[in-house]
Amino acid sequence: MSILDTINTINNSHNVPTTAGTGGSTPATSNVAGTMNQNDFLKLMTTQLTTQDPFNPMDNTQMVAQMAQFSSLSGITEMSSTLKTIAGQLGKGSLGDAIGYVGKNVLVEGSTAYPRTSGGLAGAVALEDDATNVTVTIKDKDGNTLKTIEMGKETKGAVAWDWDGKTDNGEDAGEGPFNVSVTATDGTGNVKAHPLVWAQVTAVSMGSDGKPLLTLPGIGNVSTDAVWQVG
Repeated sequence: MSILDTINTINNSHNVPTTAGTGGSTPATSNVAGTMNQNDFLKLMTTQLTTQDPFNPMDNTQMVAQMAQFSSLSGITEMSSTLKTIAGQLGKGSLGDAIGYVGKNVLVEGSTAYPRTSGGLAGAVALEDDATNVTVTIKDKDGNTLKTIEMGKETKGAVAWDWDGKTDNGEDAGEGPFNVSVTATDGTGNVKAHPLVWAQVTAVSMGSDGKPLLTLPGIGNVSTDAVWQVG
């Protein structure tokens, strides 16, 4: 049996249509090339061996060439699977890598913030669009407004702000913790905005999804993917 006849046998098992041509129909081999997998390739070789003419056996050169193709296909399949596994592990990160965050300050989305050892507070506003007016409001744990920071017009992205720790009346705001909220507007209405605060990483753990989690005071556990900046 020729290669063409064998492919035709596999076509029939997969219900692959044939194309009409001079002298009859011929198998649509281009479709097979796009759908054949490792099992089909093995079936192709087995069919050739079991149906070949004993008085005109398949040429050894062709057999060796097809064995080489099969080996190459198997190797590529295994390599693809291995690369996918490696990519998945790299995407998740590792607990060992996350340990390097312990003791460092990270900028993440949150509303609870503690003052710096030198006093005051820093953070940022994540804007989903340009805004004509951005306001940061800082309150104490009882909900009393301590400071209102008018940032004015800002563009889309993360915009930093800094507070010296003094209230609107010029008094010392205390040790916190503080509650941070943000508002943003443009000419037509509100703009989506999220408060970003600095927090020190006190511990790391592994989440149920296999990704490292950072433990932050006042915020809780956050993924390393949620970190905007490390300082």
